[in-house]
Amino acid sequence: METLRKWYTGGDQGKSVPKPVVAIFGATAGGCSVLGNTPIDVVKTRMQNGSYSSTMECAKQVAMKEGVRGFYKGCLPRMNRVCLEVALAFCIYDSVMDIFKT
Repeated sequence: METLRKWYTGGDQGKSVPKPVVAIFGATAGGCSVLGNTPIDVVKTRMQNGSYSSTMECAKQVAMKEGVRGFYKGCLPRMNRVCLEVALAFCIYDSVMDIFKT
């Protein structure tokens, strides 16, 4: 959050960031985390059913049978939830930090 704040304000500590912009920062961060973690979660979930002997075999089978899209199954519902959660968390964090500054 602080890195994005410095980027947005140009390093001016006296300048505040509007809450909608803070929410957009949070939603973007949440979306990036989902895109980075979903392939790992897909492989983990498929490994839990016990039909693969190794993680690499599971990943190889998903790639061969379903392509890259197979690694992103269930991504959209998760992205909707996580983007909202992280946007809210960033807004709460920003509001609490504003309280402590005064």
